[in-house]
Amino acid sequence: MGQKLAYYEIRNQTAIVTIDHPPMNALDVATKEAIGEVFLELDDRRQEMRAVILHGAGEKAFAAGADIKAFLELTPDIAKRRLSRSHQIYGMVENFEWPVITAIHGFCLGGGLELALCCDIRYAEETAKFGFPEVNLSVFPGNGGLQRSKYHLSLGKLKELVYSGEMIDAAEAYRLGLIEKITPPGKAIEAALELVDKIKGKGPLGVISAKKVMNRTRELPLEHGLDLESDFWANLTASEDMKEGARAFIEKRKPQYKCQ
Repeated sequence: MGQKLAYYEIRNQTAIVTIDHPPMNALDVATKEAIGEVFLELDDRRQEMRAVILHGAGEKAFAAGADIKAFLELTPDIAKRRLSRSHQIYGMVENFEWPVITAIHGFCLGGGLELALCCDIRYAEETAKFGFPEVNLSVFPGNGGLQRSKYHLSLGKLKELVYSGEMIDAAEAYRLGLIEKITPPGKAIEAALELVDKIKGKGPLGVISAKKVMNRTRELPLEHGLDLESDFWANLTASEDMKEGARAFIEKRKPQYKCQ
């Protein structure tokens, strides 16, 4: 059996997920399904981790969009089914219990950028390239890119990128808010691991709940978002971890969290 299109390993409470579809890690149907299978397995093993790092194998790309050859077989019905399934898989990444940090190198285009936008935090090497080139094929980003980009870009800038199909570099992506950190070449995963080390030292239930609240309230009116936020916060007071965090602060020691 050949190499899996996506695979993972868990070490030091960190799941490292690798997309491995050479040479450009194109996100065809099989590769997306492989990513979905990985996150399904990780959900069953979530007690073994505190964060996920997602990256692409090889030297050329994090993920450079779709398999264009597959476009020739599409009909509206087939396309709708595949897009719906893509939304499910990308949603598994976006709503995974623990923070998902993506380490980006090379090209991050089309469906690859859409996948990166599903992650909580994006770190990119300074040589990375970003863009939505779909208009070159007379389509547009259809895997959630138009919707998720609105959380990071002004509507005018999003339209400019989508209508022109042009690529931008890491510096511009950082300036616009698409990524959170720029690293030297070969250092994105290292930077992501440093962030994970910080996250692992914090109260796990607080991290989990914060992610759920932020993901669920971003489209809600303020009043409804405040209600959900207060519900999650209040529920944390029933946890042993919350009491342990307070005791450790008062006693000036490091807390020993048990995720309960």
